[in-house]
Amino acid sequence: MASSRHELLNISSFPANPSDISAEHEIFVATTRRQSIDQPRIVFGGDRSPNVAYASVDMTVPRIHETGRIERAKGRAQADPAKHFTARSVSFYKEPSQFARAIDANVARHKDRRVLVFVHGFNNGFDDGVYRITQIVNDTKYDGTPILFSWASNARTTGYLYDKESANAARDDLEATLRMLARSKAKSIDIIAHSMGTWVTMETLRQLAIAGDRDLGGKLGNVVLASPDIDVDVFKKQMLRYGKPDKPFVVLLSDDDRALQLSTFISGDKPRVGDYSDAADLASYGVIVADLTQASSGDRLNHAKFADNPVLVQLLGDSLRTHAGLAAAEDGDFGSPMSTIGKDIGQAVGSVADIVITTPFKVLSIAAGG
Repeated sequence: MASSRHELLNISSFPANPSDISAEHEIFVATTRRQSIDQPRIVFGGDRSPNVAYASVDMTVPRIHETGRIERAKGRAQADPAKHFTARSVSFYKEPSQFARAIDANVARHKDRRVLVFVHGFNNGFDDGVYRITQIVNDTKYDGTPILFSWASNARTTGYLYDKESANAARDDLEATLRMLARSKAKSIDIIAHSMGTWVTMETLRQLAIAGDRDLGGKLGNVVLASPDIDVDVFKKQMLRYGKPDKPFVVLLSDDDRALQLSTFISGDKPRVGDYSDAADLASYGVIVADLTQASSGDRLNHAKFADNPVLVQLLGDSLRTHAGLAAAEDGDFGSPMSTIGKDIGQAVGSVADIVITTPFKVLSIAAGG
């Protein structure tokens, strides 16, 4: 059972002055969590459901919001829309077809008809995933339909093995969700996965490749794997089964990721992809590797730099707004677009730290903010 800190909804509506709100976001949800009936403010808890549930959450972002941060109420306090990320309401869809129609209606309102699927990591409550995708979409200025795939993490630091099995159990459900999106009016499906969520994502993409549909009928867009909690040897096998991507996946790693250091210990001292020191080895499988070690983090564990470092968020946003994005290629040079974006950001922020980009073709060092 989730703790009170994972309550997403307020007890009652909280008055909000429109001038205090900077943005509103409709977050669509596909989840393998069981709905929390006894604690409805949690919405979905950590127990596994045999069936995928579908919902949408109306979120607001306060005008005082700072890029890279998630301002939220503490403990059981009500969220104040003038100060905090706030969930105004949740809508539930009884049938997948209803959810699919709602997705299509939202996609049609966006010029480029893109969707972004976010797959959260270990030790996340349902609320954590909702807050994080809202922050990502808001701060990257993503112009598309945001979809949270929320698998049944029980949101406990002691629940690593439970979470790993929940991730395993969610593979077919993520595949079904991606196939649903491929049948939608969306023209491009971007994926950002974090931590243990990268395991669910890679296993699902591997399944799609085995089924002969690794690029979702040509709709698969950017794939960003942030702080992957995957055994390096397993990841190599996954990539071999998937095959070298037409548009390389992007792996964001950091040698000072304390959360993955713990995961490495739990896993018998086998290195995880997210803190692997041999970027060139990973790049040989067709991925772009960005080493974020020198970049600062708002998280003491250095586990979410991709989202909580303001400059990295800007870099990610600029890349996602480019149709080919981080995995774009110019005359066979997969690093060119990222290099250009990085230099622009470096010039803008002044104080810089190097991010080392390793591609299948070369190693680049770009200024991307301290």
